[in-house]
Amino acid sequence: MTGFSADWLALREPFDRAARAASAAAFDLAGLARRLRGDGATLGVLDLACGTGANLRELAPRLGGAQHWRLVDHDPQLLAALPGALAAWAAAQGFAVRTRGDGLRIEGPGWQADVEVVQIDLARALAALPLAGVGLITASALLDLVSGAWLDQLLTRACAVKAALLFALIVDGRVDWTPKRAADEAVLRLFEAHQRGDKGFGPALGGRAVEVAADRLRALGCELQRIASDWNIDARDGAQAQALLAALIEGSEAAAREQDAGAAASVAAWSAERMQLLARTGLRIGHADLLAVWP
Repeated sequence: MTGFSADWLALREPFDRAARAASAAAFDLAGLARRLRGDGATLGVLDLACGTGANLRELAPRLGGAQHWRLVDHDPQLLAALPGALAAWAAAQGFAVRTRGDGLRIEGPGWQADVEVVQIDLARALAALPLAGVGLITASALLDLVSGAWLDQLLTRACAVKAALLFALIVDGRVDWTPKRAADEAVLRLFEAHQRGDKGFGPALGGRAVEVAADRLRALGCELQRIASDWNIDARDGAQAQALLAALIEGSEAAAREQDAGAAASVAAWSAERMQLLARTGLRIGHADLLAVWP
């Protein structure tokens, strides 16, 4: 599976949070949590490809009540950084945090979350997912990296335990640069082809992930909500936005050149022109959030 650095995850997190504001308003997660708990006191949450815990930081206060999170990732460096990242966030928010066994307990107003970390290679060991007691399976910025076959396996396992599914920040293929440049479309086509390559899970769904996931969830009989969660990045907002734009330009160049070495010169020229325009650049990248509940 393609790795992501803690620095990249930290750079994108504020933009992820802003993008998820629409689904935060649309999804009644506190009501969902009450429904999923049923007669139980604690909601079990399984977070796939958790990175440094951004999905927990987004969702735990919104779910409310008692929660038990299993944070799953394959990357030992990210998992090692995770407790410190959660503790720093909790302290900044005024939440209580303490060590509990091998994990953490975080307590906020109206909620508490016990957190355990689980190292699993999701690409090769999906059958090892600890699903006992899990009412909600969630992942952020994952589905566009996986194959249709992998997604089917996950949905089959979720169906078996009737766990609700919340997939956030799924890339949907829409990319809009301002100001536009003649080479934008050509570079995007190369980037999309690279995006559909094997990231360890088989041929990746890429920009088709939202539609594929939605179709398969509906076919399984799920109640489905879909909300746009686009990235809107404007260089005029300051250094943080410009840093993310620069990283996206560099990443697009690298992916396009890897996809077609013969286009290296034209792609490099596109990247150089984009960098020159950085201070007045805007970029919208289409994403969607999906919430699926078994009837």
